[in-house]
Amino acid sequence: MIDVRRLATLAPAIAPELVSSIRLREYQEECIKSVLSYLERGHKRLGISLATGSGKTVIFTQLIDRIQAPTPDATQTLILVHRRELVEQAARHCKNAYPSKSIEIEMGSSHASGGADITVASIWSIVSGDRMLKFDPKRFKLVLVDEAHHIVAAKFMETLTYFGLLLKDSTTADSPAPAALVGVSATLSRFDGLRLSDAIDHIVYHKDYVDMIGEKWLSDVIFTTVQSKADVSGVKKGLAGDFQVGDLSRAVNTPETNEITVRAWMARAADRKSTLVFCVDLAHVSDLTATFRRHGIEAKFVTGNTPKRIRGERLDAFRNRQYPVLLNCGVFTEGTDIPNIDCVVLARPTKSRNLLVQMIGRGMRLYPGKENCHIIDMVVSLEAGIVTTPTLFGLDPGELVTGANIEAMKSQHERKELEAIREERAADHATNISLPSRQSTITFTDYVSVFDLIDDTSRERHIRGISQLAWVMVGQNRYVLSAQSGDYLTIECSDVGSSTTFSVTYTQKVPERDRSPESKAKSPYMRPRVVANSSTFSDAVHAADTFALTKFPWRFVHNGQAWRKQPATEGQLAFVNKIRPMADQLTGDMISKGKATDMISKIKFGAKGWFSKLEAEKKRKGRASEKIRQMDNVRQREEIRVGPVAH
Repeated sequence: MIDVRRLATLAPAIAPELVSSIRLREYQEECIKSVLSYLERGHKRLGISLATGSGKTVIFTQLIDRIQAPTPDATQTLILVHRRELVEQAARHCKNAYPSKSIEIEMGSSHASGGADITVASIWSIVSGDRMLKFDPKRFKLVLVDEAHHIVAAKFMETLTYFGLLLKDSTTADSPAPAALVGVSATLSRFDGLRLSDAIDHIVYHKDYVDMIGEKWLSDVIFTTVQSKADVSGVKKGLAGDFQVGDLSRAVNTPETNEITVRAWMARAADRKSTLVFCVDLAHVSDLTATFRRHGIEAKFVTGNTPKRIRGERLDAFRNRQYPVLLNCGVFTEGTDIPNIDCVVLARPTKSRNLLVQMIGRGMRLYPGKENCHIIDMVVSLEAGIVTTPTLFGLDPGELVTGANIEAMKSQHERKELEAIREERAADHATNISLPSRQSTITFTDYVSVFDLIDDTSRERHIRGISQLAWVMVGQNRYVLSAQSGDYLTIECSDVGSSTTFSVTYTQKVPERDRSPESKAKSPYMRPRVVANSSTFSDAVHAADTFALTKFPWRFVHNGQAWRKQPATEGQLAFVNKIRPMADQLTGDMISKGKATDMISKIKFGAKGWFSKLEAEKKRKGRASEKIRQMDNVRQREEIRVGPVAH
């Protein structure tokens, strides 16, 4: 049984007598005021998006007193979390913040009475048996959900239903207004396609880790990516869309990959005092710990199976910097407060942007004497759709970086975008500028024919590093995802003034039965509808994927489906071979169904026109190069040197 009074004695944070004089950071006060403003306007289901280390727990404990009771009887607060560590952490904060309030825990063998001022509940326990029935929804003014990206999981939804929080407006004459629902997370998005809007209506405040670092609320971060030898192309997908853990461990937990990981750390971070390593599973934790120790590095581990006493001792020693490397699997991705961490090693590949951000976030808290946190990302094969640190900044996931900080990563992305604009302008105005006296080396990717362009899949590597779906590139900065019905989504980049916008549009095909004889001569498609706009490519892709999963069958659009590996059909081959010369026809043993589907999409959605533009661009650059060569010849003939006249 958990003793809340004992938990309070363990909390290092705030002495009770100082609670009334807590000085909130400016953004924390802004966040609280935003929540209160939305509640005053009648909105009840709110989300807060704040970076790891921003003091989310401080904010929601402050909300408890500042949110007014909707009725005289509705004065209680329920805090829902999904892990034991978060229950204990929330209880400590509440006991420190509200020493005069009754605080109870509903978890495992600890049973709350249902009448406490504040109840901190494990979601797994509160839905067990009839444990929820002792709570009277009419007596609650506030339900807080920590790590709220889990909020649409089944057990959370069951609890929200009980408290009347799934209906956007459930107030009736017989039923008073339900409690306010406030969900807090560093990653308010879902990787599995479940819609957060089923539980949350408004994100009322957002401050991400880039903003927090820029304003010096979080530690700076530097990144190094390391190309490991692990091949995860054959790893199956798990239930939530990320890698299946057992398969992933067999691919990643090899002597060679573990050796590369340790040597990378020794080369780049051996001077770091507190390194946290994320592993795949228990076997990986054990083997990678052994590899560190073979190199004379004192390394320890914590897992979900580590006895509580040993776990506490190892964490205390790590916080006191008594040893340099702590390994874990799945324990410290959420709700962990170890501010002295100054290096994070990502030895666990993931397809989940949320998980990646959570892991990186462990090292972002401020700590005396800590200049920054070094993130070492062990990058595996990109074809499997992994998410890497470059991906977070809109860079190609294959981009290898060394010692780059947040600003450098952002700057690198911006430089690439600006460079692309400069290249385009230079090509357009090549004949109208004064030509340089020397030729510079320019590297191009040349396509001899349109079918070479259509056959090239390297351009999809970036988007498929972000998305699981079968997007294809059909033009410069233009991607298409199509369904069997003929409907399709487009992601396209456009420049508006000095800013870049990525638009997601949805185009539906008019069913044949609904087309009149007069309309059959016109386009068979309805007018395209804009469904999302974003300032970053990765956010646009995530928005497009979420929308796609509501419209398109998963089996057809998911890039990892087994049918995509089967040989191409006769119909597919006939369609693709129409544009190929007779001497270069494809056969079923040369191309898969998936590859043929992608090639057909490119043909249908503009690759021919793209190739024509590339050909015209190449001819234009060829003419400019020839003019440079002619001018250089003229300069060589007219060259006059000061000095002795050559004989």
